[in-house]
Amino acid sequence: MHQTNRYSIELLSLIGCEVIIPEGQNCCGALHAHQGLTDQAKELAKANIEAFVQLGADYYINNAGGCGAILREYDHLLADEAEWAERAKEFVAKSRDITEVLVEYGPLPFSKPWEGIITYQDSCHLRNVQGVVKPPRQLLQSIPGASYVELEGSESCCASGGIYNLLHFEESMKILDAKMDNVRDTKATTIVTTNPGCLLQMKLGVEREERSENLRALHIVEVLAEACGIR
Repeated sequence: MHQTNRYSIELLSLIGCEVIIPEGQNCCGALHAHQGLTDQAKELAKANIEAFVQLGADYYINNAGGCGAILREYDHLLADEAEWAERAKEFVAKSRDITEVLVEYGPLPFSKPWEGIITYQDSCHLRNVQGVVKPPRQLLQSIPGASYVELEGSESCCASGGIYNLLHFEESMKILDAKMDNVRDTKATTIVTTNPGCLLQMKLGVEREERSENLRALHIVEVLAEACGIR
């Protein structure tokens, strides 16, 4: 993720955004919330609200569907705490996925034509919690030279699902294999995702089918960085 974060900063800078990284930020709390560790998730949320709000930024940008989902649910997480409820609502109002901001302030200065077919696997948290569906597709379709083909069933889970693929490995692999059948139908040379867990799962799908020589799985930020000549 370090490299993905670096590319995110560079892409935002290319469209004229000033990027500030708050020193006091910490884990978003998503994994804690998923496991029912609500008190820990709340403490992490409060620390992040403190760290980000004091900067006076226009947006709080993330590049991971799962992390962004919990950031946009801080208002629900802290709804029963009078001291934090309103602050959480203000935080949520400024939280954005990077694809939303790149579309809003773009276009990106693409400099390198893309070769091959791109397909896209939705992050469940990005699509169903954050409601971000069009921006990633708009960005991919705007890359010069790229052929974009919609993945059948892209709205269905890849079976990473937080730690589902660890707790239910066999079931997860069956779902992944079916997903890779759909990828094969697109004739794609690049599978794009917007969440680290999804990316690891799709990379595993490529390895299981021994297709690493003609198929890559990349985070959307990596694809855009490559098309802009900074990767």
